[in-house]
Amino acid sequence: MLRFKAVSAIMLASVLGLGGCKFVKTEDERKVAAAEAFNPDKLVADIFDAKVVPYFAERAGTLQDVSALAASNLDAAAEKYGHKEKQGNAPWTFAAKINGVIIAAETKSRAAFVDVDVDADGKADIRVSIGPAIRGTAIRDSLKFVNFNEFKNQIEWAQFGKSFNTHVNKSLLEKISREGLVGKTLSATGAYPLPAKGQLPQFVPVTITVGG
Repeated sequence: MLRFKAVSAIMLASVLGLGGCKFVKTEDERKVAAAEAFNPDKLVADIFDAKVVPYFAERAGTLQDVSALAASNLDAAAEKYGHKEKQGNAPWTFAAKINGVIIAAETKSRAAFVDVDVDADGKADIRVSIGPAIRGTAIRDSLKFVNFNEFKNQIEWAQFGKSFNTHVNKSLLEKISREGLVGKTLSATGAYPLPAKGQLPQFVPVTITVGG
């Protein structure tokens, strides 16, 4: 009987001891977990030059053509130049290319921009984000080859959209001088959501060149 009680006490102590144990991941397990963690910046970097830039080169129309068609036949413009996620209330977002002259620049704000005249009438036709902060998710929203269902939840989808802005700023916009922008030419391809009536389109570039 005493032996049985002693064995029982030892087993109970072992169980209680296990309850306080922590199972520590091995180094290999930690590496696997890190590799499988969601990394939106890497996802964007992996596809940007290989898929995103060629997509815009093929799909973008001139701003004049896109805006004219959207004004006369939104469905036709959406089919030819636009994209819209089925989930949520995102507006149509269009792929466009612009070539014009910078007539105004706001460079003191973190969400800096330039206004560009593309038809030589002296008036701004589009507002181009030049960072470092970029509002919205126009690049993500214009791509037909990515969709919300490929992501775990809304948080990942939002992070993926912001990573396009981060990538564009680091790879393109940080290289643009903020001095003497007015009067320079600007050529770019990129995306903008359908603007409210009377508002300038808010354009986010995927390629951009600012000339003399």
